[in-house]
Amino acid sequence: MVMAMLPMFVNAFAWGQKGHDVTAYIAERHLTPATRAAVDSILDGRSLVYWANWLDNASHTADYAYTKTWHYRNVDADKSYATQPKHPDGDIIEGIRYSIRVLADTAQTHDNRALALKMLTHFLGDLHQPMHLGHATDLGGNRVKIKYFGRDANLHGVWDTNLVETAHKWSCTEWADQIDRLSPSQEVLLMSGNVDDWAKGSVENARIVYEAIPEGSNLSYNDVARWTPLIEDSLLTGGVRLAHLLNSIFDPAYPHRHTPSSF
Repeated sequence: MVMAMLPMFVNAFAWGQKGHDVTAYIAERHLTPATRAAVDSILDGRSLVYWANWLDNASHTADYAYTKTWHYRNVDADKSYATQPKHPDGDIIEGIRYSIRVLADTAQTHDNRALALKMLTHFLGDLHQPMHLGHATDLGGNRVKIKYFGRDANLHGVWDTNLVETAHKWSCTEWADQIDRLSPSQEVLLMSGNVDDWAKGSVENARIVYEAIPEGSNLSYNDVARWTPLIEDSLLTGGVRLAHLLNSIFDPAYPHRHTPSSF
């Protein structure tokens, strides 16, 4: 009976709905009033959470197929972030920086800025899911066959959805209430660096995951307990950094503001 209650494996692009919602909601909690007003205007009153997972579906449509490779940046085991050849169709780093440029350009149309904001919200979630910086040779863990509570799964899918859903049976607001408790100095530390620095952190997390969960592993309760802190940290970090980006773009009075081009 317990098995029937466990979340089924979902072959998704990125964090499942819950992971993206949590990241976006944490970001909303850290927006300055000026940034919140700008976001509300660009999204016509919709929230970041409303659009957080939209791109996973949109990338499968003809209009947005160009964004399919923008959800990840692979780094193989024998390569580094600097030496791994880039995908010819672009990657998540290029997608993030493109979105920042469009949002920072007030000459862009309303629709272009709205699309860039929806994409950036999604990409900051993806950037902090370790398998989105996983190996090209196994498609970010999609080809690493494992079991989750005895059921067939793959490493990427388990990190996208299963572990998040099993770690806590919370809504996105409950997640945020429980994990968004950093001191101001801790927040400033998380916001340091640029997009490349943040990506390198996920590459290191991916390395740890690959070493700990080889092909054929059968994840169970002890594994959920082991990985829950990293999941919590990844969602919180993604949300704080998304807010930092948006505050830097939209609020000239933001005390930790970086110029958009510095990211």
